[in-house]
Amino acid sequence: MNEPTPLSTGNNAELDALCGSIKRVAEKIESISEAVKQLTQNRVQLEGKIEDAQKRVQRILSRLPEQNDGRQLNLLGEVIPPTNSEDDSEPTTH
Repeated sequence: MNEPTPLSTGNNAELDALCGSIKRVAEKIESISEAVKQLTQNRVQLEGKIEDAQKRVQRILSRLPEQNDGRQLNLLGEVIPPTNSEDDSEPTTH
């Protein structure tokens, strides 16, 4: 009867190898969990930036004149002097 005892050298080596594998897997799980947490935070930040950008775009779009409006677009909110309808560059008929 050569049944190995639970404390035999062969079983200890296998147990040590198994414990080492479990430790490595646990470390990898911890690393993955940290990466997931970081990615989640990044996603929340990006969603906030996207929402802000959408609001800015909507604000710009709301300032656009109607299609039948011939005024110059002023998307930056700067003062644009009115254009003179009697511009010298227009052809004259004499």
